[in-house]
Amino acid sequence: MARVVNIHPDSPQQRLLAQAAEFIRDGGVVALPTDSCYALGCHLGDKEALDRIRLIRQMDERHHLTLMVRDLSEIAHFARVDNAQYRLLKATTPGSYTFILEGTKELPRRVLHPKRKTIGLRVPDHPVALALLQELNEPLLTTTLQLPGDEFPLTEGWEIQDRLEGQLELILDAGHCGTEPTTIIDLTGSTPELIRVGRGSLLPFGLD
Repeated sequence: MARVVNIHPDSPQQRLLAQAAEFIRDGGVVALPTDSCYALGCHLGDKEALDRIRLIRQMDERHHLTLMVRDLSEIAHFARVDNAQYRLLKATTPGSYTFILEGTKELPRRVLHPKRKTIGLRVPDHPVALALLQELNEPLLTTTLQLPGDEFPLTEGWEIQDRLEGQLELILDAGHCGTEPTTIIDLTGSTPELIRVGRGSLLPFGLD
């Protein structure tokens, strides 16, 4: 049974963050608010939790997962970033963007695209997500909380509980946080490539 926790969207309670971090370390799958929409998250090293997220989303290993990190320095730790990419990342993080980058050896192979060895990375601009990452002191493996067949991501705590009862351990309910997912930009080529139009502006990439 999923536990629903009402957490303040701007000043998240420390004790609730500590409980959420414990759920994640113990192998739980959580729903959390971000600056774009709700996401599903689990511990980076937990294969069983990852498999459960893939089952919920009905996505295969070729679907990019997103590593949610605290800041730009963590992106550079988990992905290969050249000077041009770094400048773009610096100008657009934190924000509602997911960047496709080549992963480093710090990442388990199972979280990378099987052929391209790439992964999505993002720095969220939401107090709850950032505070949870700080409490965990490590990244969170995530994906948009959009269920198969749905047009939009789920965005209400009660709705997430109703649809995913028994499949999650914890729902961090911070109220409505939007239904528009992140803009996805592939930075692995010579120029940025737009993969998905979302909440983040295309202006910094010359793609508008």
